[in-house]
Amino acid sequence: MFVAAYWWKVHPGKEEQFRAAWRRGTRLIREKYGSLGSRLHRDQNGRFIGVAEWPDEATWQKAFDAKMNYDDPETRQAFVDAVADTADEPLLLMHVTDDLLDHSAPAAHSAAGTTR
Repeated sequence: MFVAAYWWKVHPGKEEQFRAAWRRGTRLIREKYGSLGSRLHRDQNGRFIGVAEWPDEATWQKAFDAKMNYDDPETRQAFVDAVADTADEPLLLMHVTDDLLDHSAPAAHSAAGTTR
């Protein structure tokens, strides 16, 4: 398994818009490019951090090279409109060596659902 982490600063007041667009975009990327899904976190400085899982680095690289474009201009526009700053490159790229997360355990999720 391969993991890519990204960060975004979001315009104040556009957090929910960002999260909704991120959820929809993540679902579309999973469907189109074969990702395993992603988690969205918020750090102590207010940045959103997305941690996406991929079956392997080659699958991620193909999606990254395609700029993870998907056929939903409204979602893409809502995402871009909410973002104040981000990086051109991922924050981290990592190969999973050991995975002890219990993916079958129920967890507290937002009312909007998860993308996993």
